[in-house]
Amino acid sequence: MLDASNVLGVIQKKDKVAVKMHFGEEGNTGFINPEYAGVITKEIAKKCASAFLSDTNTLYPGRRIKSDEHKKLALEHGFTKEVTGLDVIIPDDTKKENKAEIEINHRLIKTAKIVRLFVDAGAIIAINHFKGHILTSFGGALKNLGMGCATREGKLAQHCDVAPHVIKENCVACGACIKVCPSAAIQLINKKAVVDKAKCIGCANCIGACQTMAMFVFTESGIAVQEKIAEYSLAVLRDKENKSGFISFAVKINKECDCWNMENPRIAPDVGILASNDPVSIDKASLDVVNKACGKDIFKAAHPNQDGMVQLRHAQEIGLGSLDYELITL
Repeated sequence: MLDASNVLGVIQKKDKVAVKMHFGEEGNTGFINPEYAGVITKEIAKKCASAFLSDTNTLYPGRRIKSDEHKKLALEHGFTKEVTGLDVIIPDDTKKENKAEIEINHRLIKTAKIVRLFVDAGAIIAINHFKGHILTSFGGALKNLGMGCATREGKLAQHCDVAPHVIKENCVACGACIKVCPSAAIQLINKKAVVDKAKCIGCANCIGACQTMAMFVFTESGIAVQEKIAEYSLAVLRDKENKSGFISFAVKINKECDCWNMENPRIAPDVGILASNDPVSIDKASLDVVNKACGKDIFKAAHPNQDGMVQLRHAQEIGLGSLDYELITL
């Protein structure tokens, strides 16, 4: 498939290539088999002098919120250099030098906050796991790019209108959130944390510091989240014209994202692996072939309140790719 599609033909020998993928959450085995990923990454390594595997840290607490533990988990899940041929690099996006702000001036996102490593890369190859998602109906190439390459501030901006909320019954007045807030937007009142939304800059430090899940993101509607993901994807690929490729594994198609720290049910049979240089086309094709195998819109059945076409239509409207495609089966 790699040879027939020439999806890796965008890579030149001098390129620094970021291979973007999800290494899986602890307790969840829905992520792509590292040996399958290794077939791709070893071909990439043959084409260029500098390539690496990478992901970004999470907005929510867990092992993937800090770079060192995130990398350890990736290695535990089998993404070692022996298997993939590449090193795993996960930047600490609490450091200013690892952040980039990309102006796109679109309807929902004016400035996207991206982990700099992806901005500085000469090419991006995204290895995606196609599956369901509670907010976006399905997650594929666009989700891997838009949400997956964003800093924690960027992830927060995509999920809500910046300021987190406090679940008072979970707050134990430990003060951890106050210590990490750079804008002095949090104080304790009656032994409960209170966020001054006028001062909040949306850095998400408090969410990562809170050990009791008192700092919480009330997500915007699925429509807003999907459209923001599309606009963030555009920011990631802004200077990557003809320098990006996408490979999607439509296997282990679970109801929810690989970010869940538990197994979740499969909702569709395995249908195969797809490749394209268009992130919109590959997501639309993946959606179509999975639904055809199921004989119905299985993602709508799993998440009746969401319409996954929102992200695809918006992505096409803003020039990210095309909903039209030719499916060549090998």
